[in-house]
This record gives sequence, structure tokens and C-alpha cells, in this order.
Amino acid sequence: MKYILVFFSVFLLGLQKPKAQDNTFEVLKNLEIFELIYKNLDLFYVDAPATGKLIKDGIDAMLEKLDPYTVYIPESRIEDYRFMTTGEYGGVGALIQTIDDGVYISEPYENNPAHSSGLRAGDKLLKIEGKSVVGLSTSEVSTMLKGQKGTTIKVEYERNGSVKNTEITRAEIKIPDVPYVGMLDDEIGYLKLNSFTQTASAEVGKAIKDLQKQGMKKLIFDLRGNGGGLLVESVKIVNFFIDNGIEVVRTKGRIEKQNRVYTTQFETIDKNMPLVVLIDGNSASASEIVSGSLQDLDRAVIVGVRSFGKGLVQQTKDLKYNAKLKLTIAKYYTPSGRCIQKLDYSHRSDLGNVDEVPDSLIHKFKTKNGREVIDGRGIDPDIFVELDEFAGITATLIRNHFIFKYATKYRYEHESIAAAKDFKISDELYQDFINYLSDKEYEYGTRSEKILEDLKKVAEDEKYYEEAQAEYEALMKKLKPSKEKDLVKFKDQIIRILANEIVSRYYFQKGRVEENLFNDKTIKEAISVLKDTERYNKILSGK
Repeated sequence: MKYILVFFSVFLLGLQKPKAQDNTFEVLKNLEIFELIYKNLDLFYVDAPATGKLIKDGIDAMLEKLDPYTVYIPESRIEDYRFMTTGEYGGVGALIQTIDDGVYISEPYENNPAHSSGLRAGDKLLKIEGKSVVGLSTSEVSTMLKGQKGTTIKVEYERNGSVKNTEITRAEIKIPDVPYVGMLDDEIGYLKLNSFTQTASAEVGKAIKDLQKQGMKKLIFDLRGNGGGLLVESVKIVNFFIDNGIEVVRTKGRIEKQNRVYTTQFETIDKNMPLVVLIDGNSASASEIVSGSLQDLDRAVIVGVRSFGKGLVQQTKDLKYNAKLKLTIAKYYTPSGRCIQKLDYSHRSDLGNVDEVPDSLIHKFKTKNGREVIDGRGIDPDIFVELDEFAGITATLIRNHFIFKYATKYRYEHESIAAAKDFKISDELYQDFINYLSDKEYEYGTRSEKILEDLKKVAEDEKYYEEAQAEYEALMKKLKPSKEKDLVKFKDQIIRILANEIVSRYYFQKGRVEENLFNDKTIKEAISVLKDTERYNKILSGK
């Protein structure tokens, strides 16, 4: 109990610093109440309270009232924090997922310990160091696989009905920020960036220079699915495309010292090269700084769909006992002056819900060339590419892991396939997939069915249903999904997912990207605008 009292005493002393709080009495009062509540629990509660968990739950509940990015990181989760900032961790180098009743390898990282020890995608993990993993979550299994570089673990797994064993020596795993870079034709280069860790700008800079040596004259920079990372890395990356001394982003917080302006600090790699940046609904934070700044400066055409809308900046504070606090300290603003933060965490409803910034508070801003952009809604692309929604059958095949399982089966039966960019699903292969599904149990609905069911409820409420019942039932019968027909009707959609999954079994993450390059609607649109110089210039000029 004494250490808790000491903790609060130190905390209270910290509040005495000038200007640190404008409601010092309220803070002191509530911290004292908190201490007294725990003191009475510790002394009189019927069961001995689990101190660590109780305090941790209290901290988490408090931070949950702020925003999802302000979090307490105990010592037990420091490896996760290190991975987030550096892309590095000690472990075996593999993605895992829960399928049916077990935890499976979903993708080993190429040339990392899991791959080198013989593990493949589709292997079901049974035991780690003799301890069964049956019934454990992926988080629990992941913790068992992680550990200090150089240590060895024994893994028992099942493959194609046979139980196998292997030893894996853990290593320092570094997930590359740039999983793929290459030329799409004689002049257009492509660069995929997955995260903004400490090495992101170095990897991107090297990739751009390598592409230039291969003859690149135009670049597609893919930030789709990139959830962000370090702000300073985003500034460095923008600097590759614009001159020295130009404002990229500024931050504004409650405390004056958090108000900073970030400008480019070194010479550009290429300030004139035509550039397209790809974004989607999972492009967030640092990805939005890059895409938003390049848009505001009229330096790149943005292609895709509206980005996530995270305009908040976090900073990490060291605590005692090797713990940390990651907290939101400011909002960031792109060169035009806009903050793209979509959700207003400062105004929650009585139920704790968070709403988007209302339309009445959305403001218009101007890019360097006078193009109109708005705040409070993420980054809107200059060219919107409408993405195809998965049909009911496609979503069901993915959700039930049938495509994953078939790809695993295919790998057992085929030692090699064509290069990733050349691999195609033949009619014969697709028919084999249909045969594979023939004895599988799965059901699914369609949007048409759902709309019709809703219409039925409305018609019943309005007393019209009985008059239209025959027509309704006839239409519902026609709209009832047929697995056999839908496997043909949505073949093109299904084979895209199937081909990518099969390719990953042989060529890993790099193969996934390469296989999808020329089948991607957004990339096709990016290539189109880069090849149409007049259209490209017209978009950026705003004329």
C-alpha cells in the first residue's frame, strides 16, 4: 500500500509546477478520493484485490474517455511498442490467425526464421515448447513465439494430416517499410510503403533512386492501408519531392511548446517528376500528412478513396518501472491550414459515442494553385476510384477461410508455379476449386434480399403486404442466391482473391503485391493519368 501513497505524493508534487494545471484543486481532490477508495478496498474488501490488474483497469478506463490513441503501455507490452516505432521485434517472423478450432501460420516472412525452419502458410500450430496452444488466442500464441534473439523454441505443427516438429531460432525481425518497388513500364515506377517507422524515409529514398537508375520518369507512390507512424518520417518523405525550406505540416496543442512548424530540411530528389499518390480508407496519420501536404502544394495527384481522417499527434512519455504513456498532444495542419481529423473526441454523447465533425463546422481551404479542399473529413482524392464491393458469396468464401484452405491444398499438390506477375487461374483450376467447395457447408445472403425483407416489414406495417404477397414471394425466389450460379457470375472477383492467395504461398508478401499490380483498378487509373500529361497538369492547376 505504501508504494501507492508514494506514487500519489510524487504525482501531486508534480502538479505544483507553474502553469501545469489551471484546476489544481480539482485534480488534488479527485486523486485523494481515488487513493482513499483503494485504501478501503485494500483493507476491507471481502477478497484480496488484484492490485496490478485493478489499477491497470482503472487507468485504461480513464484513458478510454479521451481518444483511442492515448494509451498506457506497461512493461509487458514494450515489445509491441518497439515494433510499432521501429518495425522490429524478437521472434520467428510469421503472421498467424485463428481458423476454425486452431491457430495457423497465415504467412511466414520470406527468409526469416519460421520460413527457414520449414514452416509454411496453412500449418496448424499444436505445441510450443511442449505446451499445447489449443484454445489459446492469437495474441497468446504470438507472445509464446516472441522472445530474445538467439533463443531456440521447439514447435509441433500439423501439415496435411501429418504431425511434424521443428526447432526455430528467434532473430531480430525487421518488417520492411517498403515491401515492393519496381517498374510498371519503361517510365513509370511503383513504390509501396506500409508504415512510417524510423527507417521509412531511408527505405523510400533508396527505392526512388534505384528506380531512377532503371529509367523511371514518373512515380506511383502507394500509401493504401498505411496506418501511419512517425511524423518526422512523413516530413522527410515529402522533402523528396519538394524544395528545401517549404512548410509540410504544423502542430497546435494546448501547451505552447507543442506548436511547431515542420519544414523541409534538405535538397529534393526530384521536384518535377510527375507523381501520383494512392490512398484508401485505411491511409491514416503520417500517410495523410504526406498525401495532404503534396495535395496542398499541388505536387501530386491523389487517387483512390477518402482517407481515414486522423489529424492527431501522439508523444510518448517514459514512466517508472519501464512503462510508457502514449498520449495525444496536438492536432496537425497541412500547408493550406486544414486539420483533417474526422472524429470529435472532445464532445462525446451521454452514451460515450463519438460523432464526426458536423458539416456546419467544415471549412474550405485553398491549395497553392487555388484548388478547393476541405478539413474535418480526411483527404479527398483528386480522382475518386469506386471500389467493387465483394459479392455475398465472395465475402463468405473469405470469411470461412475456404480460399485460404484451397491455396494451402494447392501448395501441397504443386511444387512450383509461374512467376507472380504471370500466374493466372485457368478454367481447369477454377473448376477444381468449385469441386473443392462441393461438400462444404456455407450460407450467405445478398443485399437484394435484405432490402426486400426490409420492404416487407414496411409493407406489413402499412397493410399493403397481403395484396402484394404473391409478387413479393416470386421476386424473393428469383433473388435467392444460388451457389452454383454465383460461382460463375462472380468468377472474376473470386479468382482475383484466389490467385493472390495462391501466389503468396510461393512468393510471400512481395508476390502478393506483384501479382495484383496490373489487376488493380486504382493502379490502372494512376497509370492512365500519368500517361495523359494534359489531364495530369489540368488537375493540379485547378483549371
